[in-house]
Amino acid sequence: MAAFHTPAPSRTIFHVDMDAFFVSVEELYDPSLKGKPVVVGGQRHERGVVSAASYAARKFGVHSAMPLRTAAKLCPQAIFVDGHPERYRECSEKVYIVLTTFSPQVEMASIDEAYLDMTGTARLHGPPLRAAHKLHQLMKEKTRLNCSVGIGSSRLIAKVSSAQAKPNGVLWIVSGEEAKFLAPLDVREIPGVGKVMESRLHGLGIKKVGDLARLEEADLEERFGKWGLALAGKARGEDAGGWFDAEVGADTAAKSISHEHTYNEDTDDESQLEATLMRLSEMVGRRLRESSFHARTVQLKLRYTDFTTITRAHSLPVPTQLDGEIFSQVRLLFRRNWKPGRQVRLLGVQASSFEAQAEQISLLEGGRQQRWKDALAAADRLRDKFGESSVKLAAGMRGNFRERTHENPAGLPGKGQTKAK
Repeated sequence: MAAFHTPAPSRTIFHVDMDAFFVSVEELYDPSLKGKPVVVGGQRHERGVVSAASYAARKFGVHSAMPLRTAAKLCPQAIFVDGHPERYRECSEKVYIVLTTFSPQVEMASIDEAYLDMTGTARLHGPPLRAAHKLHQLMKEKTRLNCSVGIGSSRLIAKVSSAQAKPNGVLWIVSGEEAKFLAPLDVREIPGVGKVMESRLHGLGIKKVGDLARLEEADLEERFGKWGLALAGKARGEDAGGWFDAEVGADTAAKSISHEHTYNEDTDDESQLEATLMRLSEMVGRRLRESSFHARTVQLKLRYTDFTTITRAHSLPVPTQLDGEIFSQVRLLFRRNWKPGRQVRLLGVQASSFEAQAEQISLLEGGRQQRWKDALAAADRLRDKFGESSVKLAAGMRGNFRERTHENPAGLPGKGQTKAK
């Protein structure tokens, strides 16, 4: 007797992307900013980069990751606003709470975007389009912020469709129409295709996703290796390659954690430089504890006035997540490699080679380490409640600087300590 197999039902994935999130949050606190060209991330004369730009500023070519001074030249009339990470975390938490009322499988991809697996939720929320409009309306009601929602049978399609729905829209790509939807889009619209890959593809005459889809997988693999196979899958609308291979909510841990600081004015003040390294070590340690990681490798990044940049790494005998141990190693690297009197433009601290749990520590060291762990855990709880700058170790006080506004800060809703609440 022949066995008949019914095809597996198509998945339903939402990608929810908050519209101009940082700018929109600033507008909640200062309604006079609405409709104006606004740049978030620092002041026009500073060396930092743009964290976000309002749609009015984007019309002048201003975009995220652009130097603030370049943005000022492109849009002289723009209003420049220092970022307020605490406000963004608070609003992101509200966003997360709304999302969890629609699906138990929610993954915050960054502070302002998330994936929801809505497969099997039709009985509770209705068909995809109705559910998306309900979510869209509730998000506005609970957070006073707009979002765009992309719906597809894969994470990739959901993400691309939410981008096409912006601002403040909903777009559903019905199962079976993925390749047709993608074909006319520029290859840059495929997540993971940056400027370098775009240039390489253009060199081959591949400008649209449809051009990419017509190539043989073997040809793409020969030219680009595993990434070529991933590109072939993406061109068909499939979740392929790297992060997209994971399920919604799966543990997609980072391979390294780093923080860096660019001085507004270069400095050769050794105590100032070491205080900055302490503050950076605190920030890295916080992220390690949030992710329940212990790092085996600590790395220093040092950039001089002339942009000469060196990186030096050291592997620890026992992995750590303690701020003081990270600082001790990175300070040693700094003292061995910095040339006294030479002006420094940027410092960075990175931790990598993660392990889930540190090796057994000696009985002699155990009490001291445990006291530090308890103290830092208490400090992290205070930071969760009152903000990242509410607690600092004494050695890092002079190295105080404004926390950079970015998409993956410590305290991201749904991850680490927040998830454990």
